Parts: sequence; structure tokens; C-alpha cells
Amino acid sequence: MYQDYDDSGGPANGPERVARLRGKLKRRSLAGFLVPRGDEHMNEYVPPGAERLRWLTGFSGSAGLAVILERKAAVFVDGRYTLQVRDQVDMTVFETLLAPENKPGDWLKKHLKKGDRLGYDPRLHSVNSVAELRKAVAQAGASLAPQDANPVDAIWDDQPPPPAARVTPQPLKYAGEGAAKKLSRLRKALNKSHVGAAVVTMPDSIAWAFNIRGGDVPHTPLPLAFAILHAGAKPELFIDPAKLGARVKKSLGAVARLRKPDELESRLAALGKKKIKVRLDPDTGNAWIGEILTRAGAVIDRGPDPCVLPKAKKNAAEIKGAREAHMRDGGAMCRFLAWLDREAPSGKLDEIAAAQKLESLRADTGKLKEISFDTISGAGANGAIVHYRVTRSTNARLKPGSLYLVDSGGQYADGTTDITRTVAIGRPARDMRRHFTLVLKGHIAIATTRFPKSTRGADLDAFARRALWGAGLDYDHGTGHGVGSYLSVHEGPANISRRGGVPLEPGMILSNEPGFYRAGKYGIRIENLVLVSEPEKPTGGERDMMAFETLSLAPIDRRLVDPALLDAAELAWLNAYHARVLKEIGPGLESGDKAWLKRATAPLLAS
Repeated sequence: MYQDYDDSGGPANGPERVARLRGKLKRRSLAGFLVPRGDEHMNEYVPPGAERLRWLTGFSGSAGLAVILERKAAVFVDGRYTLQVRDQVDMTVFETLLAPENKPGDWLKKHLKKGDRLGYDPRLHSVNSVAELRKAVAQAGASLAPQDANPVDAIWDDQPPPPAARVTPQPLKYAGEGAAKKLSRLRKALNKSHVGAAVVTMPDSIAWAFNIRGGDVPHTPLPLAFAILHAGAKPELFIDPAKLGARVKKSLGAVARLRKPDELESRLAALGKKKIKVRLDPDTGNAWIGEILTRAGAVIDRGPDPCVLPKAKKNAAEIKGAREAHMRDGGAMCRFLAWLDREAPSGKLDEIAAAQKLESLRADTGKLKEISFDTISGAGANGAIVHYRVTRSTNARLKPGSLYLVDSGGQYADGTTDITRTVAIGRPARDMRRHFTLVLKGHIAIATTRFPKSTRGADLDAFARRALWGAGLDYDHGTGHGVGSYLSVHEGPANISRRGGVPLEPGMILSNEPGFYRAGKYGIRIENLVLVSEPEKPTGGERDMMAFETLSLAPIDRRLVDPALLDAAELAWLNAYHARVLKEIGPGLESGDKAWLKRATAPLLAS
């Protein structure tokens, strides 16, 4: 099994560990310390030894920041973790605050005193975040104090060692373009921008550019490494040589100069001494790198990671792979939903058993490399916790009359999947059907929209919320995130959200996942992945328009749909989608599951 169900967080150890940390800070003459959830790559997915926030506070979410002062402490999380943080953090030690409504800088201005020194590890904070914090701290008359040695590491006695998973090549038939050609494109882009070099810190960018995959973090095939791309020379790849077998070392050596990770500092300093203009993404590049370049005299070009946009625009081979991966994954999902319908009404099925069954059905395809994230298997009230992770202590039964939310995905060599279905266990209540249908209306609005060039995710986000807003409802997460090609299930730079400022372009794969969450009762989310199509003029139109092709293939629970709340076009979309699922997935199912799928995709009639 790829997922475990151990309790990875919780409030039990927080008070003792915070007390020990405060002792270390006092010996360093620090008034406090910042503990982000992240590593030196600014990546969402981190190895076990970088889970400092979870170890210290008990909070196990994928994003957050703790601020530890001498007498006060706070944990900042976003709206996805409103309920989770209160369950996992000792509220007598930590104040829990929601971002972005509450900013760490504002809290620090209120609680720091003149002359205080606030410690931070510059490897774990981005250039931009440190600049913002420095300004806020200065307004309190205090200062930021970078620490070469992280004090959390000094008290974490059994901290896991750095990962050293073997690196594997990503075959050309899946990558669609050789590493040499990708790196040549990147060099041309640097020259066009009059930039001499770019420091690349994001592991998924490096995996894409060099056509390699790894296993240094859970569920995402990333090799942890850094790279310096040069406008006029071979790139430098800083990676632990123990991760490279002879074959991979030879292929990488043909396109890059291989260096050990501890050589990065000297090579950054060398760029500065040559006064080279160096691209560093201020949102993903860590402050330690920025400080070394600045001290050495480099001119920093603050701009996006040059790999991010070309990586997001999938080529023909990647698009073909995504479609095939979703066909395969759709078959596993349909088998799972058929099994769920047979087993759940007994009331004996629980969240872990359901997640394990789904994982085993994906594994049965013979193509599964990993799951793409810990399955969110939420029964009843647990489904209202947006990023719920089931453990043995929280494991709940799927009870008749409740809703079950399952958000899951697979990592296949030809593509990454992510799909959410909300299922009625037994007969659903009227309010469940109403809320589900309002969410469905938003999902259909995104799936069917046409949009011109330069349209941003922020321009589309309200489409998904309109029906909910009309009922005085909403959800506290984005509507869609980018998805990689056998890479990260959360990929930039584009997304569909209020803050989605990057234009959508053909070849991008994003999620379409509006939701609604009634705390203590149930959660609803309907998620498919969609592909941005090439622009074309609609019949009778005057301008080229892009659209979304839905990739995910699995039934949407008809029992939860109130046809009276759908207009004719929405009902037609749902019926056409179900007809497609039956046509494409049905032939690969055995007779019992095929009969179930035929019932689950039967046309709905208008009320």
C-alpha cells in the first residue's frame, strides 16, 4: 500500500517541544523563531526530515507557518485547514489564525518589542516572504536574524535523514521532447530576456527540464536538486551522486555539468563575482540563495522560474498520455464506485477500507507508480474537512443517510490524475441534494465555458460560485489548480481562483472542483481534470475562443442531483458526459460492473 493511516499530527507534544525550542532561542539571544511548513526548495511536497512544522506543533497540513515568541505563539493556515488546525494544535500554546485575512507581519508588529531579534532559517523562506517580514518587523523596532543552523533541528533528536531515492529517466515517448531540446529552448529564452543565468530551485522544474523522475518525497516522483541554467553554456545540476546510476549519470552528463549539492554556494558566489545578471524567482527561490548572490555582487533579475510556463503547456505526447492515464484511472474509479454501492449500504464499511480498496483497484491496472496524494476519504462530518486525512483514530463508518467524499488520484508514467466524487450512502436528504446540485451547476459552468486569449483563472472563478452565491453559500478554496505530467498534482503557474492572475493557455491541465462544506455534517466536492483546448472560432463567432476538454471519466452520483435546479443546457451536459463515460469505460468492465455503470449513467429527465 502507498498510504499509511498512522496519526501524523496532533497536539500531544506541542507544549514540551515549544518549551525546548524557547530554551534554544534564549541561548541564541533570539526573541522568537519562524517555523514554516517547507524545505529549501519551497516545495509543497517535502521529505519527512523537513516536516518541522508538524513535529513542533502537531499540524500536518501542506501549508502553514508557526511563530514562536518568548511568551506567545501562533500558527497561520489558510481556509482549507480551518477545522484541521483546531483539532491538531494545542490551543493553550498556540493562537490559530486564518490567512490571508490575518498576516504574520501584522501579528509580529503587535507582539514584538523594540530591539527584539526574530530568528529564521533563510533556506526555508522565499525571497519575497523575507522582504515582507523584514519590513513588518522593522516597523516594530525589531530585526530579522538569519540562522545558519536551524534550532528546531537542534532539538529534533530522531529527525529523519535526507532522502536519497534513485533517479530514473522519463522516456521520450512520455516526455515528448528530449532534455537537450528543452534546455536549448530555455537558453534561448534567457538570452531573449538578456539574462546570463537562472537558478532553478523547484524539483518539478528540474525533473521536467532534464527528463528525470525520483522518489525523494511522498507520492510525487521528484528528485530533490538545484540547477543553474546558463545562457551560453551547459547547465549545472546539483544532485547527490548516490542517487544516480551509471545509465542516468551518463545521460545527464551529456546535457549538464553534474555537481554535488555542497558546491552550490561557491557556484552562486562565482556568478556574483562575474557580475552576471541572474534570474531568481522571488516566490520560489529561497532567501539564502538570494543573499549569497547579492553579497557576491550579482544583479538579480526577479522573474518567474523559466521552466514553469513551458512545463505547464503539455505537448502532444503528454496530452496523449494524460488521456490514456485518465481512461485507465476512470476504469478503476468506476469499479470502485460500483463496489462502494454494493458494500456501503450495510453500514460496516469504513473510510480506511474504502481508501484501501480504491488504491488496490488502481494498482490492479498494472500501471500505477504511486498514488498522487493521500486519499481524502471522508464520511459524514469528516467530508467537511477540506484536506482531511483519515487515520486509525479518526476512521469513521459510512453510515446510511450520509454523504461520502473521496478525493484521490494516481501517478502513472504517462500522466497524473486527480478526481473527487461525492456519493450518497443510502437515501440522501433534501438539503444534501440541493447543495450537491448547486455545486454541480458551478462545475458545469466551468466545464462548458468558452474564453478568449489572455483569460485568467481569476476571470473564471466566479462562474463556479455563482449558483452557490445566489443561495448565500460559498467555499474557502480555489476552484482549480494546475496538474503535472507524471509530476506534481498541484502545478503552477495557472489556477482557477480569486488570485489566479496567469492567463490560461492551450495544453494546460487544471482541476475543476467547486465544493460546499457544512461543518459537522457533510462535505460536497465534484472534481474532474480539464485540458485547455486550442482556440477556434465558435459557429457564427468572430473571435477565437478556447475551451475545456474534460479528461476525468467517472459517473457523478445521479441520486444527489435535483433536475429541477438544472436548466436544459446543464442537464444536456450531464447526460452527454455520462453517455461518454459509458461509451469509453464500459467496454473495459466486467458484466456486473458494466451493468452498474449503465444504471449510474442513465439519462436524467427534466422535472
